[in-house]
Amino acid sequence: MPIKIPDNLPAAGILQNENIFIMNELQAFHQDIRPLRIIILNLMPTKIATETQLLRILSNSPLQLEVSFLHLQTHIAKNTPSSHLSMFYQNFDDIKDQKFDGLIITGAPVEHLEFEQVDYWDELKQVMNWKISHITSTLHICWGAQAALYYHYGIQKYALSKKLSGIYAHTVSKQNTKLLRGFDDLFHAPHSRYTDIHRKDVERISELEILSESEEAGIYIIGSRDGRQVFVTGHSEYDLLTLKEEYIRDKKRGISTLLPEHYFPHDDPNQEPIQTWRAHANLLFANWLNYYVYQETPYKLNSND
Repeated sequence: MPIKIPDNLPAAGILQNENIFIMNELQAFHQDIRPLRIIILNLMPTKIATETQLLRILSNSPLQLEVSFLHLQTHIAKNTPSSHLSMFYQNFDDIKDQKFDGLIITGAPVEHLEFEQVDYWDELKQVMNWKISHITSTLHICWGAQAALYYHYGIQKYALSKKLSGIYAHTVSKQNTKLLRGFDDLFHAPHSRYTDIHRKDVERISELEILSESEEAGIYIIGSRDGRQVFVTGHSEYDLLTLKEEYIRDKKRGISTLLPEHYFPHDDPNQEPIQTWRAHANLLFANWLNYYVYQETPYKLNSND
């Protein structure tokens, strides 16, 4: 099934060239279906690239989705034109009285800061409080997951001795979990972060379950027992070359960084990486949309019945 997005969103042309089913607003209007309303809080600096990554992976669901974007007013984006934000994004004040079926909160390159030092922290706290009563299920990614775990449960993040960057093998920690239905015993996912969370801090919270982890990358997926909160510490949505682009960016900035692990063939950055995580990334998002959003959300979204 298609995803419904604004006709002139830059990602639309990219995805159509990839033969991904994008429905324009006029087509969607004439369908007698209530699409799932998904809103994405995009905290990444390269917003257009992140939009494309997330829309590409959301498009693999058999459900019809109406996707909109949210940004925080208390942060000035340096890498995205203001015209793009004003055309395609809403502010929290615009949507705070609405309900949505699903929310995605992306990562952000602010791990070196304490949460309270992030310039938009107070506004982000408003969103995280709002989502409890206005969102059926929320998927948090990387720093977004760490921020939500800290806000809701007081779980701290800890600095790593070096950046965790690469493609890592993961296992399912809790069997018969709907979110991981259909997953192989061993599967891969990208990580790109400077901080980590500790198992003992998660295990002391009875509301949370560790669903997947990696010997090298640590905890990967945490879920609340009611399915309304999902926390993913990696970046399953990343494109094939995203880690390469991050590595080149860091080198140009003079940041001491190691090659992404298990990524370039023979650890040779001149060779093309091999895609090994796309299928499970698609399955993760499809399962979240189906089991935690579609199966749980009310048909009349804004009804109090």
